[in-house]
Amino acid sequence: MSSFKTWFNLFTIFYVLAATPIFSLTDSSNQLSTNFLEIAKKPEVFDWMVKIRRKIHENPELGYEEFETSKLIREELDKLGIPYKYPVAVTGVIGFIGTGKSPFVALRADMDALPVQEMVEWEHKSKVPGKMHACGHDAHVTMLLGAANILKQHEKEIQGTVVLVFQPAEEGGGGAKKILDAGALENVTAIFGLHVVPLIPVGTAASRSGPLTAGSGFFEAKISGKGGHAAIPQLSIDPILAASNVIISLQHLVSREADPLDPRVVTVSKIQGGDAFNVIPDYATIGGTYRGFTNKSMDQLKLRIKQVIIGQAAVQRCNATVNFFENVGPANPPTVNNGDLHKHFQNVAENVLGVNNVNLNMPPFMVAEDFAFYQEVIPGYFFTLGMKYASPNEPFQSLHSPYLRINEDGLPYGAALHASLATSYLIKLQQ
Repeated sequence: MSSFKTWFNLFTIFYVLAATPIFSLTDSSNQLSTNFLEIAKKPEVFDWMVKIRRKIHENPELGYEEFETSKLIREELDKLGIPYKYPVAVTGVIGFIGTGKSPFVALRADMDALPVQEMVEWEHKSKVPGKMHACGHDAHVTMLLGAANILKQHEKEIQGTVVLVFQPAEEGGGGAKKILDAGALENVTAIFGLHVVPLIPVGTAASRSGPLTAGSGFFEAKISGKGGHAAIPQLSIDPILAASNVIISLQHLVSREADPLDPRVVTVSKIQGGDAFNVIPDYATIGGTYRGFTNKSMDQLKLRIKQVIIGQAAVQRCNATVNFFENVGPANPPTVNNGDLHKHFQNVAENVLGVNNVNLNMPPFMVAEDFAFYQEVIPGYFFTLGMKYASPNEPFQSLHSPYLRINEDGLPYGAALHASLATSYLIKLQQ
């Protein structure tokens, strides 16, 4: 009996000693995450974030023109005592919180606005004609600054370094690629990013493992013929007719050449040709976008778009040139979430928001996101954050709409999730 008790006691001591560090780390990480949301909701932090977001919203800047936005970010980082690098990729800012040593984990926010005229009448409406934060990037910058504020308060508890990435030119300018090309993230082992969504309630988040958003590229074609009088078409070569055939043929790339289980999109969204009722023009131009969930799909679409445009133009005796805007920047690859980071996101998000407020099976959708450039070289995870107004009288407005309104009650959740994902990831690396 005494022998059994001795072995039982030794086993109990061994079990407690072995288990204590694991459970204490996990518990402290979860407690830290909960505290982050409480801190983010405090009036001194929440009101500060609202003020920043409204100032950015009033002064929108397009890609690689975010000089005032960048200045505001640097001023706030200076006030918080957070060191940073500037300029990176023209207007980008890279901040650092923690030990300054490995391991490094990154959090990203995009800064640019859109060439959209705001139609919402409110006190903090855009002051710049024809420009608006219609995609919520003003909220993204604000929430990352909010996370920086929280993290700075807990800097001694950070077991490594959190890298704050304030990125320019997400809207078609390839800003993420330029951040990478600048070598700003060479030592980073993981990166997290988010996007506001006005379709799901405040306090909720959604994502998935694997493909989340599509790759995206743009094209424009000039179809040249021979202009002349509309009453005697036999003496002309009609580029309008050729453009019409090109547009119809491009639709077959999805309906007849793509696997139905491999979603793709080819959309012609622009056509221009001629300016008189009785004149056949010399040329017509068309343009649009192509999208897919794999790089293979994207490459195939790009090849066939060029072949179809040139070939169909030739059938109508026209010449055609195709521009994929590679001089502006590469096409966005698909956004594909890392499986291990998906599990990490699940643990953190469910702890911060509650199990019922996290959707882990979000359907993939065809919008594009240049966060994908990071994921090609660094394990990365991208998720969406709810910003829907609770009032049924508030009409839904989509992203990129001139009527978009951001529910600022969602700002603390983004700040807390950013901070929680980074700190708990660093703790996890130490286990």
